[in-house]
Amino acid sequence: MYARRIAVLAATAAAVALPLLSAPAATAAPTNAVPASTSWSCHNAPPLPYKVHASAVTIRSKASAKSTAVGVLYKSHKFTVHKKTKGWLYITDRTTGKKGWVSSRYVYRDVRMCLS
Repeated sequence: MYARRIAVLAATAAAVALPLLSAPAATAAPTNAVPASTSWSCHNAPPLPYKVHASAVTIRSKASAKSTAVGVLYKSHKFTVHKKTKGWLYITDRTTGKKGWVSSRYVYRDVRMCLS
């Protein structure tokens, strides 16, 4: 029984190691990499755009959940953020032209991670 377990473990290890040993070596850099001579840095890059986190968000006349709704900002719409105040963003929906306030709970900005 003990010899059989060792044989099964050896066969399993060989099956796992074989693809790793026969894999081609990785290249140093892809052909479309940014040359080292350029001064682009992740830290100098402009911030990423805002996106709608829910399927739709109500655009309001004031920065309050009880204020009048003036429109709807859908997930697919592009919009511009003009200012931020206490959990609310004053935006312009570029698809419909509506201006108003949306809750920052439903709108976010992606974050770029710099690994250098």
